[in-house]
Amino acid sequence: MSEPKRARAAYGHRLRKLRDRGGPPLSYDEAGQRPEPQANASINCGWGRLLFAHTFDEPAELAEAMRAEGPDRRDIAFYVHEPHVLLAAAPQELFLDPSHTYRLDLPTYRAGRRQPRGFFVRRLSTETDADGVNRIYAARGMVPVPPFFFWSKRDSRAITLFVAEDEATGDIIGTVTGVNHARAFDDPEAGSSLWCLAVDPQARQPGVGEALVRRLAEHFQARGCSFLDLSVLHDNADAIRLYEKLGFSRVPVYTVKRKNPINEKLFTGSGDAFAELNPYARIIADEASRRGIQVEVTDAAGGFLQLTWGGRSLRCRESLSELTSGVAVSICDDKAVTRRVVEKADVRVPSQIEAEEDGAVAAFLEEHGSVVVKPARGEQGRGVAVGLDDMDDVKRAVERARSFSDRVLIEEQVPGDDLRLVVIDYRLVAAALRQPARVVGDGRSTVRALVEQQSRRRAAATSGESMIPLDTETERCIQKAGFSLDSTPEEGIEIQVRRTANLHTGGTIHDVTGEVHPRLVDAATKAAKAIGIPVVGIDFMVTSPRQPHYAFIEANERPGLANHEPQPTAERFIDLLFPLSVPQAVRLVEAGR
Repeated sequence: MSEPKRARAAYGHRLRKLRDRGGPPLSYDEAGQRPEPQANASINCGWGRLLFAHTFDEPAELAEAMRAEGPDRRDIAFYVHEPHVLLAAAPQELFLDPSHTYRLDLPTYRAGRRQPRGFFVRRLSTETDADGVNRIYAARGMVPVPPFFFWSKRDSRAITLFVAEDEATGDIIGTVTGVNHARAFDDPEAGSSLWCLAVDPQARQPGVGEALVRRLAEHFQARGCSFLDLSVLHDNADAIRLYEKLGFSRVPVYTVKRKNPINEKLFTGSGDAFAELNPYARIIADEASRRGIQVEVTDAAGGFLQLTWGGRSLRCRESLSELTSGVAVSICDDKAVTRRVVEKADVRVPSQIEAEEDGAVAAFLEEHGSVVVKPARGEQGRGVAVGLDDMDDVKRAVERARSFSDRVLIEEQVPGDDLRLVVIDYRLVAAALRQPARVVGDGRSTVRALVEQQSRRRAAATSGESMIPLDTETERCIQKAGFSLDSTPEEGIEIQVRRTANLHTGGTIHDVTGEVHPRLVDAATKAAKAIGIPVVGIDFMVTSPRQPHYAFIEANERPGLANHEPQPTAERFIDLLFPLSVPQAVRLVEAGR
């Protein structure tokens, strides 16, 4: 028997074994013959190749195919039934992916009754869609795909790309990729598979992931596919819960990947070493570890680390390191002092007074019409009230702020959007618009339920760092919008439930690094130099990130670097701490600038 025939015979044997384990029946063509699949089948998915392991006759052949993985790509060998045999063929290069395989039986699948609200699902159709998908991939730590690849596959019958679009903004807020196995390699089982399900962590609408999965399942069901398979990390409890809710069940097949930098956490277990750290400390620990810098977690709850490389050792608490002086921290800690320091550096600041005498406060309110109340010392938006235009509201806000600081500031309300600029080593690394927490009515849920749902989604997207507090400030904002916590807003009605855009109180963040106006960059670096702080988050109120108009709000000596992915905030932070850890080629380029 020839080698190709032997390969196809072995494939048929494996398919029958899969059927005996509970798989769907094999399909036949009109003449009653089982189609012959392609041998050694694979398909390029943009992020890497999907190799169908059960079409390879010999483990050595599959191992050799895995060696052809391209740079910065992630190849996946799927349907590996005997992973120990494959790993024995290349034990130093391959590893067993810690994922489960789930299958949805499409002939028995029934579409859901729940309709998407505030978004819709459609085929990827433009280059702008491709950019939106890559933005979500970057936010989720996934491998980006060249935009031209998405564009080239928009009419493909083997690869299908769906996106979820926000009805109000037109933004892409979710994506999923599907592969039709019959089109990809003449699969006699007529199977299909799901890959790269990802939802924008800033998305306000519930049910985006479920809608994408259902749309893909219905797409392949209509095309006669017998099942929809997927691979999901064993500890991704939220995703597994969704798949099981939709009717997926586990099947005994496995996934093998190649040992590369992208997969490092999966085969070294390094991710678990920093599992107790919050996202802001962990992003630093991960980057340091990747460079071979020793990381000692001295206090996980507080985010304290000690980093050692060669003879140099530095301690830090998240992005606050020993390179930031106590004087700089003291300046940032007192908002009134910060304002005076940066104003002397010709940075525009809003008018401000201390809340001491009611008469002076009333006159200030009358002069400016709307004010901000905030404690002179504090962080994470605690005790801050924005957009106050009534003296009684101001008094109540002052009393709340006094629980965080003895001194309370009254500040001119500057209209516009909240812009955070992260400056490291006196250069801009990231810029992002921060927007206050909002909920969208569905015609059924109360405002309280909508806030709780949105808070859970924000907490899940930020490892518990972002939640909407149900406090007096939230109630005030809801009442200002004409509702109460027990109101049931109509479908599509958007309610801003916080006035401050702080991420810790449920705000969202949107990267604008590539479009920020040079004058804003100049003002931010001026402020950082005036304070004398090498790592800082500068907050401005702006009419637009593309316009030069701004007002300085405050400086944060410990900015959350993880909030600005995919911008290289952690990389530039480690560059600052350990400049010799930067690759020599990069240092030479920097020196020549």
